[in-house]
Amino acid sequence: MKRIDTHQHLWDLQQFPYSWCAGLPALNRSFLLADYQAAARASGIEKTVFMECDVDEPNALAEATHIQSLADRHPLIAGLVAGARPERPDFPQHLAALLQLPKLRGIRRVLHVVPDAVSQSDLFVANLRQLEPHGLTFDLCLLARQLPLGLRLARECPGVQFVLDHCGVPDIKGKAFDPWRAHLAELAALPNVVCKISGIVAYADPHWTVADLRPWVDHVVACFGWDRLVWGGDWPVCTLAASLAQWVGASDDLFATASPEQREKVFYKNAESIYRV
Repeated sequence: MKRIDTHQHLWDLQQFPYSWCAGLPALNRSFLLADYQAAARASGIEKTVFMECDVDEPNALAEATHIQSLADRHPLIAGLVAGARPERPDFPQHLAALLQLPKLRGIRRVLHVVPDAVSQSDLFVANLRQLEPHGLTFDLCLLARQLPLGLRLARECPGVQFVLDHCGVPDIKGKAFDPWRAHLAELAALPNVVCKISGIVAYADPHWTVADLRPWVDHVVACFGWDRLVWGGDWPVCTLAASLAQWVGASDDLFATASPEQREKVFYKNAESIYRV
């Protein structure tokens, strides 16, 4: 099965600092493009979208510029989602610099590492609206309890394409379907929100099975439909719970009963249009 991986991380600790990695020893090392290529071998992944890695703030533009240089040499990286701080007054200048990168497709601000109020200011909303004329996406990286924050942003910025990362980070291990279930349906009711099926093995029991994941993915599909889903590997964060190959295999099992056309939409066709790759 051909795939576009819409959630690929790469970081080089010799080049940029990632302070958050210090608390996760398994991730506190460099993960380079060659490592990803080895992990993705025989997976059918033909293109990727690099996802910013919450690099320490002064290095956000440098990280994006570095990935652009990699993409210039490696067509595998078909697009990049860069880190940005929409809560800051200098966001327009940062965005202008990012727009010089040919592979820029969107921005992300990880919101579960900052107070909830950060994303709810008028300035944050006004800055997100600046993405619309450039056709840039905004990846929503939220905890399940924060989904109402994303709902407000998507409502306030109807012309911006939002991508909900990791199915909204449900607590699969704790079987906390509610209120995640209702909040996800509310987000799906907005036409400018799509959902990314990625990362969920990290929120399941360490000995997860496909059966553990299925009810959550089934609800995502029921809410968003086949035209508003994309797939992501979330490598190397996924390795906290599974290898990339294991997640690919689980994904195939999760969609085994879908039609060929439906699988094509999830695994690559929707990504081609949403991320313009």
